[in-house]
Amino acid sequence: MTTLNSSFPGTVAPDVVTELAPGGILRASINVGNPILANLDAAGQPFGVSIDLAREFARRLGVPVALEVFDSAGKSVDAVTNEQADFGFFAIDPVRGAGIAFTAPYVLIEGAYLVRNESPLRDNAEVDQPGRRVTVGKGSAYDLYLTRELKHAEIVRAPTSPTVVDTFVSQQLDVAAGVRQQLEADAARIPGLRLLPGRFMVIQQAMGLPKARSEAAVAVLRQFVEDMKASGFVADALRRHDIHGASVAPAQ
Repeated sequence: MTTLNSSFPGTVAPDVVTELAPGGILRASINVGNPILANLDAAGQPFGVSIDLAREFARRLGVPVALEVFDSAGKSVDAVTNEQADFGFFAIDPVRGAGIAFTAPYVLIEGAYLVRNESPLRDNAEVDQPGRRVTVGKGSAYDLYLTRELKHAEIVRAPTSPTVVDTFVSQQLDVAAGVRQQLEADAARIPGLRLLPGRFMVIQQAMGLPKARSEAAVAVLRQFVEDMKASGFVADALRRHDIHGASVAPAQ
């Protein structure tokens, strides 16, 4: 039986546990470039919603967890795709889907635009114009999305999502794109910036395994995510870490 429930451990077949955690240790790919889900404390230790979920998943499987920390989404994705980590936390995207088997989303995050106060831009629909330069975090969900969707504006890639606004300022670009909460924090930190109203996308944040893992293993992770949403675990984690601009995804 591979179903996961609150009475776990004992409900996942031993061979599936072994597949999920080869060598007896569950390696979680953690992207601290997305501050809504993961960050580093003053001692350099990771904390956040992703870490809470990783530890709970390991607890339910009855195995220890190792947190493999990366500073960008692209590096975190590569770790799971190349099976250097056993699972991770990613925005669902068809490009990433070539190497990762996703669960349903557990959190929905707003993607927003930031501009200078004096910018003529007042609406998201005005961004995609010739001559406009939009900065994004390299390999982020909104990088992948805007690479497909923007037909006229030029995309400038910052090394990581947390460096987007500093790149936007230093290179005198026209628009910064990112997670609403990160942009709001940057706007509070740097005078003269504002967010455009609304959102240009909703980022569906999910968990994922390497594509090579069996359907039984994927089913366990998918059920875990549904349990975490239904039990209130995800909502409690968002409140505990004082996260705004994100909401619990609906049940699937």
